Amino acid sequence: MLARQQRFRMAADVVTDALIRFPEVAAVALIGSVARPLGKEVPRFTQFRRQRVEVWHECKDLDLAVWITRLDRLRELNRARNLAAQGIYPTRGFGVANHEIDIFLLEPGSDRYLGRLCKFAVCPKGKPECEVAGCGRKPFLQQHERFVFWHSALDEDRSVRLYSRDEGIIRRAAEISSQQTPVDSPASFSSRISGASLRRRRISR
Repeated sequence: MLARQQRFRMAADVVTDALIRFPEVAAVALIGSVARPLGKEVPRFTQFRRQRVEVWHECKDLDLAVWITRLDRLRELNRARNLAAQGIYPTRGFGVANHEIDIFLLEPGSDRYLGRLCKFAVCPKGKPECEVAGCGRKPFLQQHERFVFWHSALDEDRSVRLYSRDEGIIRRAAEISSQQTPVDSPASFSSRISGASLRRRRISR
């Protein structure tokens, strides 16, 4: 599990490098279990659960919070994410699928949750997921039924700032120690990226 977490952290850097080529990407932060030290727990697997054997928490996917100033190029952003995922194996020697990379889109300044970057190649795809109210109203902006984005995921002890448009690359996820507690808060981080340059721009609707 620790090795899997480290692979996801390396993947976070690859995907971040792909996303920040878009000027509308104002900031990126690593969130979720990949961002913080793992704890031990009794897992879902029967042989461990019966014996109450504790193992490291399972990192199931890579979660990135992305603050974005416009939503009219999400198709291109999705393609960049997918191509970055495809390029991980030949360059790093391990694979991460695009469906294992969740990108949560937020509004700069307010941290308002906008939706998730859709993983399908076309929008709408005609899948049951596409029938959720509001999904695809903005192409490639996916909504999930009964999903609530908990802003506590952005707390300083739960996230790691990776990039801001004003500061550039702040930290490499692959360099986070497995026992290191994140110290940067995207709550304060968000206030930094909501300066004059961002106040002049609004989310494209």
